[in-house]
Amino acid sequence: MVWTNSKDSALRERAQAVIPMGMYGHQSVMLLPDDYPQFFDRAEGAYLWDVDGNRYLDFMCGYGPNLFGYGHAGIDQAYFDRARRGDTMTGPGEAMVELAEALTAQVTHADWAMFCKNGTDATTMALMIARNHTKKSTVVLAKGAYHGAAPWCTPLKNGVTKADRANQIFYEYNDVESLEAAVREAGGDLAAIFASPIKHDTFVDQELPDPAYARRARELCDEHGALLIVDDVRAGFRLARDCSWALVGVKPDLSSWGKAIANGHPISALLGSDAARMAAATIYATGSYWFSAAPMAASLATLKLIAGTDYLERTIALGERLRAGLDEAAARHGFGLRQTGPAQLPLIMFDDDDTSAKGYLWNNALLKRGVYFHPWHNMFICAAMTESDIDFALTAADDAFKVVKASGPLEPVAKLQFLHQMVDGA
Repeated sequence: MVWTNSKDSALRERAQAVIPMGMYGHQSVMLLPDDYPQFFDRAEGAYLWDVDGNRYLDFMCGYGPNLFGYGHAGIDQAYFDRARRGDTMTGPGEAMVELAEALTAQVTHADWAMFCKNGTDATTMALMIARNHTKKSTVVLAKGAYHGAAPWCTPLKNGVTKADRANQIFYEYNDVESLEAAVREAGGDLAAIFASPIKHDTFVDQELPDPAYARRARELCDEHGALLIVDDVRAGFRLARDCSWALVGVKPDLSSWGKAIANGHPISALLGSDAARMAAATIYATGSYWFSAAPMAASLATLKLIAGTDYLERTIALGERLRAGLDEAAARHGFGLRQTGPAQLPLIMFDDDDTSAKGYLWNNALLKRGVYFHPWHNMFICAAMTESDIDFALTAADDAFKVVKASGPLEPVAKLQFLHQMVDGA
């Protein structure tokens, strides 16, 4: 099938009239290569089809929610069965209690659960609970870490006031001295240390947490009576069947969850220890759809698969197969790749590509060959992928390397230069 984008282009033109810039958020037209589709028609397993009928092996997995495959029969059946009896009702269904029981049984540090809709909801509740628990204001966060799109944490600060970002001190991820300096600066006002499970900032290489850094974050919170918060929205259940920092032997007081916990159905969660239970009970946090029963049923079905299948081991093996194949293909064509972070959350960047020109051209070439990669955001391996899918992606990548090699000198990606200027100047 020949790649085309006529329907997508028409929808973009219509969207320009009724949606600011035609698109916003992580699919903003400011961020993705020009040919990337904005509008999709359907999804199944590991694949996406755009409105023009082009099929893609999707390594973005909906930006993370697709863990077991789009349209997973068992998970969706649980959702639809519950929705037929009642979904968004005046109050929650039995599934709320069942899901809280299941999550607290699955996640070692958790004694209680609260539910919401987006990762931003969960991280914002964590912030409120930490301040309520300690009666202090200052939070310490890693520079460049993403914790959501609320005024207190959005990476693009247009429309944000200084008051929205008050009482924040920043440190360098994995740098113990930097963390300790930030805590000293907070003095007697430290409410919480926020940490990502791994360094998964955009535009830069990923880093696994240094166990010494993670342990020191725990110690500092204990020494100052503050709460340790691990924001596991992006990586939750992709690195471990527990909170991601279980891999480094550190238990947080609070952890935020979303994306994969219901395989794409809209729900997120905040999990906490008994130490923060009363503080959680005495904040006000709610939403019209936060008690919807059907996504909770889908999450329960997802948790059964998390506990009872080898999905984690398979996604790791598939990620390692992809990583090895890409390294081999890149070397064959004379390119150097930086593949960082866990294999099941791949981030792929070209060496000597400060302007992202090679990355954008390569990703565009992959797209035209039916593989949806992202030029600067970490990607995801889902359990619906197979070795044949990975081999298909590697064949497409080999062809895409040929395109980049034949291109000659490339101009910087103007839209990224504009974005960096906006972020730096905010």
